Amino acid sequence: MSFFQNWRCTNCGNEYELDEVHYLCPQCSKKWIGGEPLIGVLEALFDYPAIKQEWDKQPYPGLFSVLEEKFYPSLPVGNTPLFRPERLNKNLNLPNLFIKNDALNPSGSLKDRASQLVVADAIRLGIDKIVCASTGNAASSLASICAAAGKEAIIFVPKSIPEAKLIQIKVHKAKLYTVSGTYDDAFNSALAYSANNDCLNRNTAFNPLTIEGKKSAGIEIFLQLNDVPDWIIIPVGDGVILGGIYKAFKDLKSAGIIEKLPKLLSVQAESSDAITSYWETGSYHNANHPYTIADSISVKTPANAHWAVNALYQTQGKSVRVSDEEILSDQKYLAQMTGIFAEPSSAAVFSGLKKALTQKWIKPEDKIVLLITGTGLKDINAVRL
Repeated sequence: MSFFQNWRCTNCGNEYELDEVHYLCPQCSKKWIGGEPLIGVLEALFDYPAIKQEWDKQPYPGLFSVLEEKFYPSLPVGNTPLFRPERLNKNLNLPNLFIKNDALNPSGSLKDRASQLVVADAIRLGIDKIVCASTGNAASSLASICAAAGKEAIIFVPKSIPEAKLIQIKVHKAKLYTVSGTYDDAFNSALAYSANNDCLNRNTAFNPLTIEGKKSAGIEIFLQLNDVPDWIIIPVGDGVILGGIYKAFKDLKSAGIIEKLPKLLSVQAESSDAITSYWETGSYHNANHPYTIADSISVKTPANAHWAVNALYQTQGKSVRVSDEEILSDQKYLAQMTGIFAEPSSAAVFSGLKKALTQKWIKPEDKIVLLITGTGLKDINAVRL
């Protein structure tokens, strides 16, 4: 069974039944202007006392799922390992450093968590087509899970995405449209498609199930550590993974399972720093010219910027910028020290950790989790050996 109660708008607070609305708050979304972060993103509310009763019997991430698991596609997602990288810990003198390796999901990306839930909703509703915009990972993820469920994936991507991600999309027989322009242009194309076709839209944050799906990684971190870490370090583009991890611990706290929230460290590429600038100044501006080797976090207008910055405020978190040179150097170092070949966006979390240590935000004894969200095999041309 599901303990879901209703959706609540993160902007105005209005509440809606499960099928009363599938995307943004109907009232607040009227104020949304294209080229700006989404307004009226929905968050899921649950029967938290009932969850606590079940959790005390047997802790389980699925208790916080919007949808009943009978609708989930058969392809297993999640339950990825969390471990201590011993060589790295000794080298950095950080005994409580952990890695959560979500690159071990079926398509090689944390995005499978969001795709799983959106495809489950399509199964529940009897909808055959799902559309999304992506820089590659969400697209290959949706293509993979749609293939397992017998659904059609319609994908909009920028022409610049890495070849390996294009191949991964095509091998699952998704319907692929390449867009001249950026991820933001692909996002708008997917919105236009779903407005005129009978399908579900998986666009990140636009569909609140994307946040709810990514939330499961945070609940797993708590279960695997049997504790709330001091810091979770997250690669950030559109802000949905950041929002999802925050929502995981917010839900755990609402259920009375934990008493404190972890601090979240947002890591952004220098040219794609809209959320960092927003956090620093309190005023939102698009990234001027997002162009980075870390294509998965290259976004001009982060869809979930408002929720993401609130997550940083609520957790007393921080946000940093890292250069492409730092990312590429740390990608190789991380692979050679831990055995994990992370794509550039994920390697950025290690660059962010080093900056946080330099700033003395993180103490040597802190319990720290690096969230690896995608495998380096998705973009082998980025590696310079």
